[in-house]
Amino acid sequence: MTVTQSTLPSGLRLVTETMSGARSVSLGVWIGVGARDEPAELSGVSHFLEHLLFKGTERRSSRAIAEAVDRAGGDMNAFTTKEATAYYMRLPADRIEVGVDILGDVLCSPSLRDGDVESERQVILEELAMDDDSPEDRAHTLIFESLFPDHPLGRETAGSKDTVAAITAEDVRQFFHHWYGAANTVVAIAGAVDHERAEQLVGAAFAGQAASHRPERKAPDGTVRPLATVRRSTEQAHLVLGFRALDRDDPDREALDLLNHTLGGGMSSRLFEEIREQRGLAYSVYSAPSSYGDAGTLSVYVGTSPERVDAVLDLVDIELENMATSGITADELAIAQGYITGSYVLGLEDSGSRMSRIGSHVTARGHVRVVEDQIERYRMVGEDDVRRVAARVLRGDRAMASVGPVTRKTLEARRKRH
Repeated sequence: MTVTQSTLPSGLRLVTETMSGARSVSLGVWIGVGARDEPAELSGVSHFLEHLLFKGTERRSSRAIAEAVDRAGGDMNAFTTKEATAYYMRLPADRIEVGVDILGDVLCSPSLRDGDVESERQVILEELAMDDDSPEDRAHTLIFESLFPDHPLGRETAGSKDTVAAITAEDVRQFFHHWYGAANTVVAIAGAVDHERAEQLVGAAFAGQAASHRPERKAPDGTVRPLATVRRSTEQAHLVLGFRALDRDDPDREALDLLNHTLGGGMSSRLFEEIREQRGLAYSVYSAPSSYGDAGTLSVYVGTSPERVDAVLDLVDIELENMATSGITADELAIAQGYITGSYVLGLEDSGSRMSRIGSHVTARGHVRVVEDQIERYRMVGEDDVRRVAARVLRGDRAMASVGPVTRKTLEARRKRH
């Protein structure tokens, strides 16, 4: 595998990874702006724009775009995160010209018509309603609001019903012209690709891209709101405990991943084994980290019957205290290292995952971390490293979010007892 990176005269960055034996290519255009870069009154505009770019360009209607992708035997999609927005396509390698041309057209010359904004607004409002109907999703939204209060990282990526309803077509167009330019763009291609040929294709397809700004971000302060609740008549109580954790380049980041796997990241984890397998108190219980350029989180989720809330939270508290005090055992460390390094390798077997890795790395860090280097980082973590990061994260302020029939008064009383 050969990773090559270059910068075009416009400032656009191109990164490719040649995969021997591949017969496909995956193309991704990564724009280094996301939900955290929006003003509060335009919360959700990045996601709104992501939806709109496939609605047509100066050269193609939305149907023409879809037909061209189908005719090339490919598929196309997009997603928005807190810090980036990505548009990607996978297709047979001999149709790479079609793919680059379509993505260049979509990213450089979108129509962004008033009528399309209005019709897509209704789609996004339905998407928000769907997410709100999921108590598990709602609980995770609440925990981010609690861990990053009054900061863009705490907002829902898709925005709120009020902000989405208020965003105008001109707001979307101004956001596009401000951010969607060469200096803020990374094109990533993986598979059967030649870098020099890719430079020619990308240079031609993105020639119309204007200059743009890169976001200047303000890190969140240390404020955490301890409790957020939504009372609903659901069969289960959906609970999330959250901690402020580590940014993506923190030296302890790999140790946190290993801690998380042992805590609740897999079927052999402590929480899964104790709460589900041994006691049968929940169907779904897990933990997960997230990381950004200047902040991060570690969260624990469990869904359980209302009468079991105290028992489940007691067990979670015991495991969190044990980890904060003693870390993990040598055997748990070996299991976590085996799982994480194995899944990391298995996740890079196709051109799409390779493209995603190199595109996200260049967008976030400016360079691609070598696969072997990342694996070695996990293997070098020791028990003392995990113990240190456990105390560092789990001794900090924590937040709780609840969606379901459990009252705020009940959870407040529990929090005071503990």
